[in-house]
Amino acid sequence: MIKFSKIFGALAVAAFISGCVSNAPEIETYNAPRYQDSGVIELKVNKIDIVSEFIPEFERPHVEQLFPISIEKTARLWAKDRLDAVDFSSNKIASFIIKDASVTEEVEESGKLFYKDRLVYKANLNVVLKISDDLGTDSAQTEIVAWRELIIPADTDIIEKEKYWNGMVQKLFDEFNVKMEQNIHKYLNMYVADNNYVHTYDN
Repeated sequence: MIKFSKIFGALAVAAFISGCVSNAPEIETYNAPRYQDSGVIELKVNKIDIVSEFIPEFERPHVEQLFPISIEKTARLWAKDRLDAVDFSSNKIASFIIKDASVTEEVEESGKLFYKDRLVYKANLNVVLKISDDLGTDSAQTEIVAWRELIIPADTDIIEKEKYWNGMVQKLFDEFNVKMEQNIHKYLNMYVADNNYVHTYDN
């Protein structure tokens, strides 16, 4: 009887642990958006330098460090996915400079009974792509300033917040991807190899 009791007790503990594991919330993993499928833009330069001048604050209202996907890292990956140096005899250098990759959070108080306070997030991306020679003399450049705003209830749990944040970064870079390609062909056109891009104008 004693032996049976010990076995039964062990099974009960195992069942309890199994129940805890199955009821635990799944941890979502997020990957930075990639843009290899959009095609490579070949630049008639000797090399491409990816530089970040962005310095995170690590103090509120800045909260970019909380995001599961870094805007700064995603910007670097975008440059690797979409830009390629193809003229190694040239004295030209393309510099992809990340000026801003911040996110701020503000609490918007409702001030009304039965209405929840809200959190307002603003993601900012500022990138300059410039062509210069080996002496540092600039030839041409283009700049993109993009931002997205997100408003969610203040009591949103962290798992749901990360889903919202992930979607926010994805939309930010989908917009950036389109605008930066347009700007490259518009303002850096003479440095694009085999350029057959057709620019469409908004009505």
